[in-house]
Amino acid sequence: MKKSILSIAILALLFTSCNNSKKETQNTEQNNTEEVETVSHDNHESHETHDAHSAISNNWMEEIQLDNGNKWVANEETNIGVEKMKDILKTQQTTTLEGYHQLAKELTEAKNYVIKECTMKGPSHDNLHVWLLPLMEKIDALSEVDNLEEASKIKNSIQENVEAYNRYFK
Repeated sequence: MKKSILSIAILALLFTSCNNSKKETQNTEQNNTEEVETVSHDNHESHETHDAHSAISNNWMEEIQLDNGNKWVANEETNIGVEKMKDILKTQQTTTLEGYHQLAKELTEAKNYVIKECTMKGPSHDNLHVWLLPLMEKIDALSEVDNLEEASKIKNSIQENVEAYNRYFK
């Protein structure tokens, strides 16, 4: 429940700090509805399974689009934030749960920088959200993980997510 409320709050912050259009506001309402529906299920074990699966899934790659075959132009601050995430992933030691939790904390700071400094609009911004929202879920899951095996899987998925950024944005 805490995780869903936190996710909703982060989504709200993300959508409001990026100066979204009316269309994106409608998407926020749809996302919030989906989150509420997820919370209303009685089987908590299935939530954990879903959370674990979404934390390692890269299904967002099926949804993201290029700009007529070209990479989207991202603002400089977004590119800087993503490069910072890459550096963090390379340098943070992750041999213990504490190391993975520290990685999540540092990635959260870089992600928050991207959100705060976002000036993108239109389709490039929409596609940034396709890339960013699953990454946010993965970082949240990493901060709460309680075993090394799952932590390693989530970290690998985060790395794939972050490394894929340059396939879609310049």
